[in-house]
Amino acid sequence: MSQPVKVTVYNDPGCPWAYSAVPALRVLEWRYREQLEWRLVVIGLAERGEQYVERGYTPVWMAQAYVEFGKYGMPFSTTPRTRVLGTGRACRAIVAARLLQPGKEWPVFRALQLAWFTTQLLLDEDEGILEAISSVPGIDAQDVISRIEDPAVEEAYAHDHAETRTAEGSVTDLQGKAAQTDGPVRYTAPSVVAERDGNRLEAGGFQPVQAYDVVVANLDRELSRAASPETPAPLFERFPEGLTTQEVAALLTRGNDEPDPRAAEVELLELVASGDVQRIEVGDGALWVPAST
Repeated sequence: MSQPVKVTVYNDPGCPWAYSAVPALRVLEWRYREQLEWRLVVIGLAERGEQYVERGYTPVWMAQAYVEFGKYGMPFSTTPRTRVLGTGRACRAIVAARLLQPGKEWPVFRALQLAWFTTQLLLDEDEGILEAISSVPGIDAQDVISRIEDPAVEEAYAHDHAETRTAEGSVTDLQGKAAQTDGPVRYTAPSVVAERDGNRLEAGGFQPVQAYDVVVANLDRELSRAASPETPAPLFERFPEGLTTQEVAALLTRGNDEPDPRAAEVELLELVASGDVQRIEVGDGALWVPAST
């Protein structure tokens, strides 16, 4: 196999656009497997909730925004939190996981992202972060929390923070997909940058799956590309941590068809009835996990 395509994702657990784009990124994972080498760079959208409050954000306004984001299919809880949250501390927890066990930043990020949009946990406090990541297999969640203020974590987080804010003059900037909320022009979540043999292509911010796919495919014509499965069952071998209904629908979609979450749920319920899959309610939707999980 040739060298993998390096894929950097600029992301933040508290961004609803990034959360809504998860199904598209799952499709890339399924199609290209080990041919992609993923790297997560956290943005740090707001160090403190007060920064959002100063921009006019309120818990009710954010809950109302989640109602609108529901059209993209991911599960949301629309019960307002007691206050607005910053994302800096959760981002540091992700970096801490990366330093402790490289690769574990991804499941920690997913756990925080799901908790951000389907619970009322205060995820800028250690107690909330701990509860959100305590079920992530293979990590010591308490150890992650204890490292959040470690100088090595702060240094690595500062590097991520700075790298994210280098979007000025990029294709992402040209397409109006960058933002400037705290100084330099930054990548929005989830911006995808794919690199191979000195070539670099970008799909900035929230995009349809076709945009992310074109970026990857154009870097290596010899990539093999897995087709969508006929049923949801094989998906749980690849994604044993579980999938939301919209993720399953996206993974079952062929070509440029629109995902059909209702049809996906009908098929998933067959797997529940056969004892192969469990349905766990999250927010206003479901997470489907292998029955042995």
